[in-house]
Amino acid sequence: MADAFVPNVDVLVAANQQYSAQFAEAHLPTPPKRQLAIVTCMDARIDVFAVLGLVNGDAHVIRNAGGVVTNDVIRSLTLSQRVLGTREIVLIHHTYCGLEGASEDAIRTELETELGVKPEWAIEAFSDPYVDVKQSIRRLRLSPFVPHQDHISGFVYDVDNGQLHPVTEDA
Repeated sequence: MADAFVPNVDVLVAANQQYSAQFAEAHLPTPPKRQLAIVTCMDARIDVFAVLGLVNGDAHVIRNAGGVVTNDVIRSLTLSQRVLGTREIVLIHHTYCGLEGASEDAIRTELETELGVKPEWAIEAFSDPYVDVKQSIRRLRLSPFVPHQDHISGFVYDVDNGQLHPVTEDA
């Protein structure tokens, strides 16, 4: 028998009480200090700030399943650049992602069978994180809504050793 789920909210609220009692980051400016936006996966193994040596206030971090560039990511980057002054985008996918090797058709069919409707959104499954980073870079380059495209970098983060591996558009 599987272990019973125990909600975390009470532990989280208690941790917040301790955190807020020692809070020292009041009045950070709204625009990120480094004019940087990062798009990455929601995977719990990626501590974006630690991986990149950042602190609160340095960058916007946009996370979703797979770290792929979707319409909602474009929306967030548009606001990040046009309203809050970011000028650089870093994309980080990772090894052993849950979307890597997943079947888009199987997931959509399962949802339709269970719920009677297919999702309006794409699953965005992929077979190679390096190829998918290139795809995400291309999506950014094709978007008229993201005006600052001179500094877009892509990486694959290795969850086994913590290293970032650069991905170029032409490689």
